Amino acid sequence: MAIKGITKRWLLNSLGLILVLLIVVVFSISFAVRSFYYSGVQQTINGSESSLNGLFVTAKESPARFIAAGRSYVENFQEKERMELMLINDQGEVEVTSTGFPPDEGQPMPDYDQAMASEDGYGSWIGKLSSGENVMAVTRVMYNSANTCVGGVRFVVSLEAVDRKIFLSISMLILVGILVIFFVVISSSYFIKSIVNPVREIGDTAKRIAQGDFNARIDKTYDDEIGELCDTINYMAGELGAAEKLKNDFISSVSHELRTPLTAIKGWAETMQMSGQRDEKTMEKGMRVIVRESERLSGIVEELLDFSRMQNGRMVLMMDKIDLLAELDEAVYMYRERAISEHKHLLYEEPQMVSPVLGDKNRLRQVFVNIIDNALKYTPEGGAVSISLKEEPGWIHVIISDNGCGIPAVHLPRIKDKFYKANQTQRGSGIGLAVADEIMKLHSGALDIQSEEGVGTTVTISIPTIDVSRETEESEDRSEGQAGKV
Repeated sequence: MAIKGITKRWLLNSLGLILVLLIVVVFSISFAVRSFYYSGVQQTINGSESSLNGLFVTAKESPARFIAAGRSYVENFQEKERMELMLINDQGEVEVTSTGFPPDEGQPMPDYDQAMASEDGYGSWIGKLSSGENVMAVTRVMYNSANTCVGGVRFVVSLEAVDRKIFLSISMLILVGILVIFFVVISSSYFIKSIVNPVREIGDTAKRIAQGDFNARIDKTYDDEIGELCDTINYMAGELGAAEKLKNDFISSVSHELRTPLTAIKGWAETMQMSGQRDEKTMEKGMRVIVRESERLSGIVEELLDFSRMQNGRMVLMMDKIDLLAELDEAVYMYRERAISEHKHLLYEEPQMVSPVLGDKNRLRQVFVNIIDNALKYTPEGGAVSISLKEEPGWIHVIISDNGCGIPAVHLPRIKDKFYKANQTQRGSGIGLAVADEIMKLHSGALDIQSEEGVGTTVTISIPTIDVSRETEESEDRSEGQAGKV
């Protein structure tokens, strides 16, 4: 199976980087080990070579004396087991070696050529002989007082043993590198698996959620970022499930709300159509029902349109300086007859005067109507709905209270959420409070709901007032500016 996804990225990035670093480290340490061993060999040769000047002080006067002294030195060379010593005449030919075998004339001597070309008469070389043996050679050329070459001494050390040590050291380094990679792969594969498997499970669960299975959940294994992601996905599934249920309840509720007035309109229309004789009372009653239910139907449709505008951010307010008291009076007047017909008390304490506000009068009246309608809806027969208005510096508060069934504490935090209905038995779409709350936010105001089950509900509608003194000053400034222009 092809490697892909996170595993592939890890192999290309992390493991690839580790491999490159190990290669660089192995090469660097290998070079350092080689330099260390070769430097040790060269220091050994230089230690033997440094004593030559003292041994050949008098022998350097002529090539013959140098050769004679050199033969004695070569024959008594103490390090012949470790290195080979060659005596070179002034013609560059090998006279004698410490091995006792005749010199090989075909062997290269780059170190001798270097020594002859250098000012200090010293040359070194590392390379292979014609036999394939790897060696290090150092040549020291001797000069007499007339600065004439009388010969030279060449030290040759086999590097085979040193190369074996270097090979063993590098092999150990490579083995350690392989072990490091092995342990990194083993430990990382477990780590990668701990990420890939939950991510794959998250992906599968997300597909199920996308297909509508909102009961799908992910088993949380780790208490880390993956665990937090699992919690988030599970929470999202729960919220989507709740939203789906609210949507279905909303569709059912709206369908019922639309069907009820349509049924009444259709029923009375058929009754009026089938009547043989024109019964004025029946016609009047039927027309009254049709008009009332048509208005109710129109209100439901308008509420849905408002909700659609709110969702799309297209709710526009026609802002103007208005008398809030007049809009509240009209909203209360609309429900007086209904309260009387339902045997409920609508109590309204009308103040003398309040400060003007900046707002959309139709939208604010819609908020008042929605809240009063809800209060009457949940107030039992014989109950009372109280409406009052209170002003404080900078704010006007419209307080609408009822002594109805109240809202359970478990439902109160979500009562202003879209589609949410605390009481499924009552009519309504569940979006009225959401729209009212949005209207108040657009007015820089607030809609506060306090309720206690079995006691009643109090809704406080707060809206900021216009600063009259500041408005007067601005008006005077504009007037003075216009007078100055004249």
